[in-house]
This record gives sequence, C-alpha cells and structure tokens, in this order.
Amino acid sequence: MLLLPLYYLLVSSFKDNGDIFAAPLGLPDSLSLRKFATSVHDARLDLAVLNSVIVTVLSLAVILLLAVPAAYALARASGKVAAAIERAFSLGFLIPTFAALVPTFLLAAQLGLFHTRTFIVLFLPATSLPLAVVLLTQFMRTVPHEVEEAARMDGAGNWTVLVRIYLPMVVPGIVTVLILSFLAFWNEYLYSLVIIGPDEAQRTIQVAVPTLRSSLSTDFGVLSAGTVVTLIPVYAVYAVLQRRMEGALMGGAVKV
Repeated sequence: MLLLPLYYLLVSSFKDNGDIFAAPLGLPDSLSLRKFATSVHDARLDLAVLNSVIVTVLSLAVILLLAVPAAYALARASGKVAAAIERAFSLGFLIPTFAALVPTFLLAAQLGLFHTRTFIVLFLPATSLPLAVVLLTQFMRTVPHEVEEAARMDGAGNWTVLVRIYLPMVVPGIVTVLILSFLAFWNEYLYSLVIIGPDEAQRTIQVAVPTLRSSLSTDFGVLSAGTVVTLIPVYAVYAVLQRRMEGALMGGAVKV
C-alpha cells in the first residue's frame, strides 16, 4: 500500500494530463525527463531544495545542542523540581502546532526576523524539543550509574561524562530524534509559508511545489514530478539509515 502512491507519482511524472486521467496506473509511453526539468525551472526547485537542506540541517544541529544537555540533566537529577520540569516538557505534546501561529508571527515581526530563514531555523527546533528531551531522557536513564561513577573516580567532569560516557551509549536515541525531527522539519509547510513567504530566494521545497498548481490550468505531470523531487531526500535518508532507524524506533518505543 505504501508503494502505490509512489508508483502513481512516478508514472504520472512522465505523462500529460490526458494520459493521467485516462489510465492513472498505466505505464507512460516515454521516459522523458521534460516534466522534471519544467518543474525545477518553473518553481526554482533547485533553490528550494537548497533552502530546505540549510533549514533542516541547522535546525537539527540546534535541537541536539539544546536537547542533549537538557536530557542529561533530567536523567541525572532527582526530586520534585526535576519531575516538574520533565512533565512540563511532556505537556509540549498537547499544544497543537497551529495554536502558536499568531504569537510566532508577532515574535518574528518584533525581532525583525520576518521573511527570513533565520527565524525558521530558530523556531523549528522548539516544535520538536519536547519529544527530543523526553526520548533522550529515557535513553540516558538506561546508562548504568557504575560506569559514570568509575569515570568520576578517574577525575572526569560533567562535560567529559556526557561526551565520552553518555553520548556513545545513547546513539540509538540520538538517531531516533534526528530521524523524527528530520521528517518534521523537511515536511513543515505552515510556518515556512507564513514566516518566509513566497520569496524564491528563501522559500523551502514544501512552499515551492504548490506554486506548480494553477487555478486555471495545472499540468499534473509537472506537479507530480515536483512532488517526486521533494520525496527524493526523504527516501535517500531512509535508504541510508533504514536498519539503524528501525532499531532505533523500536528501542525508543520500548523505552518510552
């Protein structure tokens, strides 16, 4: 069932509108890449892919910089304050994404970062931070205390313990956070559209592809080709990290 939509998009990328509606699942008569070239040229998908890569990679770096130390502190801490902070992160799951749209818009305008990728890079990690902190905290709690105590007896400080003891032992958790955050950041549409807008030089791939659709006349072959372009990085990441992703997600599910 998962392969059927991908097959439909691929075969439609080589067809004209008449062929798509006459035989939606039929094979194309030719394998010309003209539709792909048109989609890239008309919507500037080359720039859009580059912008999405920049936003996604920087956002992933920010979320690791914030979530790893926070999870380390929560995993080692005890008491009511630590429990309350962990519950506060858990409450982040209850906030619908669209509910923060207006405050986010006003904040971007007040900071002078409206219509910039910088604000999106700073904002997107906040949307995934609750899940990242909760997941990494559960993984870090599985690290045996004896290992940390042995390191401290050798004179290791907090930073050394985090980098040399905890991080190598919670790689599956970090991979889980990276994969889930990558999917969320790459596919994000609403805030990228509102904050960055239609500027061709800065818009992301998810904002660029819908511009291939017209209210008067849409070439669905070109639109399908543009959609396939958006999926290529996702499938590439999945192909590279398939085994580690499945193991990490199962491990994360068990621990949470």
